[in-house]
Amino acid sequence: MPAFTPGLAHAPITPFTSDLKVDFELFETIIEFHLRNGAQSLALPMHTGESVSLSDAEQRKLIEFTVKQVKGRVPVIAHVSDAGTRIAANRAQHAQDAGASAIVATTPYYWTPPPAMVLEHLARIGGAVSVPFYVFYTPGELGATRLDPDLIVKLIGRLGNFAGLVDASLEWQFMILTMTASWQVRPEFQLVSGTEYMVSAGAIGATSMFSSLAGVAPVLVRKLYDICRTEKYFDARQTQKDLAALRQSVKRAGTGGLKGVLRAMGRACGQPRPPLDPLGEDGYAKLAVEIGAMTVLREEPRGW
Repeated sequence: MPAFTPGLAHAPITPFTSDLKVDFELFETIIEFHLRNGAQSLALPMHTGESVSLSDAEQRKLIEFTVKQVKGRVPVIAHVSDAGTRIAANRAQHAQDAGASAIVATTPYYWTPPPAMVLEHLARIGGAVSVPFYVFYTPGELGATRLDPDLIVKLIGRLGNFAGLVDASLEWQFMILTMTASWQVRPEFQLVSGTEYMVSAGAIGATSMFSSLAGVAPVLVRKLYDICRTEKYFDARQTQKDLAALRQSVKRAGTGGLKGVLRAMGRACGQPRPPLDPLGEDGYAKLAVEIGAMTVLREEPRGW
């Protein structure tokens, strides 16, 4: 299997019209924004792209649309997670057939199967394709289902195309133990930071990063990534601090925070779909003031 690395993977939001249909016209503009602003690959639709609120048909169409729009300029990494193993595996096959360069999936939604069945779930998804397969670990969203180093090593033994772990757990001990064990059986196995906390993940060995905040502050995100790739982590501390402050502002605003921040940057993309709460005007006004006071964002592009 040819070597593949995500590099700096931008994770775009999914825009909706006023009647909450996917706005493909705006999505084309969003893709071009990411390509102009440092994306080395595109990962979608991730959870910040409201993947669990999209139908199977919508998810498939988003992948097809993106591959067609990108025209090979960067790799497209298709997120195919689902509660059902067969559904996710079929979605992975479709994404590969549509031209996706890699597949990413997380543990089953809703269900809390024992480790043996989590292993089987992931093995069947990765085994349905020949392109590189990544596991996305986000226990903060799926807290009842945990991974451990032994399961990752077993999955490496099952799948020749298991390329790496995209970790959003922020559990540094888990990452260290997992990568130490994984590199013993597959030295090229990759650790990908699933958040913008690249300093800590990079020190453990992460060479790539998935970023949802790249839609908000692509200049800042690229600066952090580039510094961390030179392993000058002390030099990256202030940039990391700035991105952490932005991330906390989004988090405090609630489920509508990311789209609210994008609106404040001149990049309106509609409201999130239910059951996610939209950000009301009072909440948006407060968030806009907070974002406007962040001097580090003044170097960022405005509008799409």
